[in-house]
Amino acid sequence: MTIEPAAVPFDIEVPVAVIGAGAAGLVAALAAHEAGAEVLVVERDPVPRGSTALSAGLIPAPGTRWQREAGLADSPELFAADIMAKAKNEPDPALVARLAGAVGPALEWLAQRHGLPFSVITDFRYPGHSANRMHGLPSRSGEELVDRLARAVEAAGIPVLCEATVDTLYAETGAIRGLGLVRPDGSRERVGCRALVLACNGYGGNKALVAQHVPELAGALYFGHEGNQGDALLWGEALGAATRHLSGHQGHGSVAHPHGILVTWATVTEGGFQVNAGGRRFSDESRGYSEQAAEVLRQPGGTAVTVFDARIAGIARQFEDFRRAEGAGAIVAADTLAELAGRLHLPEDALAATLAEVEALKREGGRDGFGRSFAGVPALSPPYRAVRVTGALFHTQGGLVVDGDARVLTVAGAPVPNLFAAGGAACGVSGTGPGGYLSGNGLLAAVALGRIAGRAAGVMGVR
Repeated sequence: MTIEPAAVPFDIEVPVAVIGAGAAGLVAALAAHEAGAEVLVVERDPVPRGSTALSAGLIPAPGTRWQREAGLADSPELFAADIMAKAKNEPDPALVARLAGAVGPALEWLAQRHGLPFSVITDFRYPGHSANRMHGLPSRSGEELVDRLARAVEAAGIPVLCEATVDTLYAETGAIRGLGLVRPDGSRERVGCRALVLACNGYGGNKALVAQHVPELAGALYFGHEGNQGDALLWGEALGAATRHLSGHQGHGSVAHPHGILVTWATVTEGGFQVNAGGRRFSDESRGYSEQAAEVLRQPGGTAVTVFDARIAGIARQFEDFRRAEGAGAIVAADTLAELAGRLHLPEDALAATLAEVEALKREGGRDGFGRSFAGVPALSPPYRAVRVTGALFHTQGGLVVDGDARVLTVAGAPVPNLFAAGGAACGVSGTGPGGYLSGNGLLAAVALGRIAGRAAGVMGVR
């Protein structure tokens, strides 16, 4: 990834260029187009996918019409408070407020203007959220989200140049003048632009950067897009941009092993728990799935078993990933605990003692030695379900510092004149480490900041 002088001829010129065709890039392209600018999206893959396609596709948003229809009370202020509390007040409060206020209108816009049929999840709540505010499409999958966004972009007549890897930015007096890309056959093209949106995510696929900034997950399964090589971060640093919270990341302690399928954390929040190979619990699972990734990886073999029941499986089945996991045989079913222990090669006595301890805490509304409160947590009952899981790195949360208009800021605090960042390319609102990640923060930054970046870049592109 290089920055070169802009004293070169460009093959074509466009008002706005967007690098990356995940949720952030596609939403930015739609917003820039709506602002009146001609837009070109450049994507390294054969079709738009990105890390969005690997996610559950759930976007947290407060005060939406779907919440109102379900009788759910929520507000941007409450959402912002939840974000700040989860991240121990580390994020920029102005950016948190901006995104919390912008994401609801962004979903309304995507539904009304582009036909995305969102609905709000009402039957369970992720840790840290004080209201049911997770919105998703019918399949509850990121694949459907990115596919519908791609169709909206196509319907708007916005060109997406696929199988084109950007490896060079051309700059002059601190401003971006264009980009250079390479095709699979080695041919090269230069594209001039008046405004550029970096929507190429973070650095989760760059092993060296992960080892530098997130050493505890350096050897973990990476569940994001391999194209997330830190391009935006490296370009930004070369331009003198400020970076923040580079150790921030989203892990996940519930990826079916060895199947490699994400299993919803509702398996835990609705009353389940995790045990190691000895049949014993090892942590407070209620802190969140991001923190749990490293906890699971510290167990023998780097795996754990999530124990739940048929009732919870019924809730989880609304997610396409869970249905895939069932179809792949990752979800083990058993009528008795002894049968469950046998099928998962767990010591029956230890598993039975663990279940008895958990269920006693639920009846008493007690708190265990790890700090997990079981007050109000539903009991488990046969038939049982379980899945062997491992921990994984999903995406990084630190990145380029941006202002309320998604403009990339320099170390001195001044905006790079025509450079914007959204999604994982920008510093998100999760603070440092895994513990500040509130479920949905990744797609919050993709959708809300993507729309903000696209609108601002679009206005600049038509000047």
